[in-house]
Amino acid sequence: MKILKKIQERFFEILPGFLVWLTFILAILISFIKPLWAIYFIIIFDIFWLIRVYYLTIHMLSSWINFKKALKIDWWKKVQGITDKNWQDYLHIVFLPTFKEPLELIDKTFNALAKIDYPAKQLMIVLAGEEMDRANFLQIAEEIAKKYHNVFLKILITLHPENLPDEMPGKGSNLNYAGYQAKKIIDEMRIPYEKVIVSSFDIDTQVYPQYFSYLTYKYLSHPKPTRASFQPLALYHNNIWESDPITRVVANSTTFWLLTDLARSERLFTFSSHSMSFKALVDVGFWQKDIVTEDSRIFLQCLFKYDGDYRVEPMFIPVSMNTVYMGNLWKSLANQYKQMRRWAWGVEHLPYIIKQSKKHPKMPFKKKMYYFWNQGEGMYSWATAPMLILILGRLPLLLANKSVQANIVAQNAPLVLEWLMNLALVGLILCAILSTIILPQKPKHKSWLYYPIMVLQWLIFPITMIIFGSFPATDSQTRMMLGGRFKLGFWVTEKK
Repeated sequence: MKILKKIQERFFEILPGFLVWLTFILAILISFIKPLWAIYFIIIFDIFWLIRVYYLTIHMLSSWINFKKALKIDWWKKVQGITDKNWQDYLHIVFLPTFKEPLELIDKTFNALAKIDYPAKQLMIVLAGEEMDRANFLQIAEEIAKKYHNVFLKILITLHPENLPDEMPGKGSNLNYAGYQAKKIIDEMRIPYEKVIVSSFDIDTQVYPQYFSYLTYKYLSHPKPTRASFQPLALYHNNIWESDPITRVVANSTTFWLLTDLARSERLFTFSSHSMSFKALVDVGFWQKDIVTEDSRIFLQCLFKYDGDYRVEPMFIPVSMNTVYMGNLWKSLANQYKQMRRWAWGVEHLPYIIKQSKKHPKMPFKKKMYYFWNQGEGMYSWATAPMLILILGRLPLLLANKSVQANIVAQNAPLVLEWLMNLALVGLILCAILSTIILPQKPKHKSWLYYPIMVLQWLIFPITMIIFGSFPATDSQTRMMLGGRFKLGFWVTEKK
């Protein structure tokens, strides 16, 4: 039985990468053998992609409207207006895992937390370091604790030991250890788990002033707050003016991808910085400690734990993080690729979904397949769509013989494909405009010429889709397919 389970798990590890490479091989072979078929296919595929672009653009605009509305609301006043629950009974815990990040970066995160419009004494901050960085971390933690000890209810310093059993070194295992340390404090304080709201942030996450007021209102007004995670909009504005155009475009692309998903909460996963109830965390045994993508896995852990009775609620309030820019272009681009490859390692959820589906027969089959399809199709499209548009948009036309070139469809294919791609530019133009509108205030030493650059930089988006989209996604799925030493470990994005 164990052998059969291993075979099944390995099958679903191989499947995504196999389908990606099969797609690439078939696209090239058909271009050689049946170029006219390939031309027909790419025209149909581009029409489908155009429809998808407009579909996603509509959802992006919907989220944008909600985002602008949310920024105008006094959420602290709305929290105080809740009569059936007392906000003072609820505690916020903020987990901040860190590894070798500098004091200046961590201090900015704490400074943003200190400036929220919600009472900071309702927050317990968990600064979670690693034993591998012991001396550096403890020195930073001491300075942070000294500066902010009177601001928050408590600053808990944890040091994740090395080489604990059944762990992968990384953010997930650090959070898992810190979670159990925080549980000891909560148990000593005798606060009910359902009255503890947890936020897991990357160490460079700077919250907007109304974040915790908005989160508290969402939690207190939710019919099932312990059966929901809360996902804010991720901006990458901390160092946006210093970053290069390539890392800016990739970072902003992530923001707009998340913006479209916030309007489709039925398919929303937790991503990067997010919030949830402490009760749900305890019920699932905290973040999984042997995987790379713990930020999205925690949602699946809860989804299966409660037999499908769990969802992610959109929060139309932003948090801001760093782009991967390191002051050196080539080092930044290498960091960007590694970051996207790590995010694409979310393909590891597919075997997990299949495995957990068998263990939870009470969960509706339709819901299991819905999340499996969304995750699988998303990973497949991420890897293949940009490359198919590139390969099939050119190769079959170059390889076609005279009889094929005489075909009216083949003759008009370049014009049709160009027309379809031009129509798809609507979404790109909108992203360029919106990303410029929401920019933080320009530093005084930056020229006004940076504004047109912020718009024109989107011209490189088709290139970034391939180099920092299709390539790292294919890389991750290939590594999963090959298994063994090719599997990806956790890589910490360097932050400057």
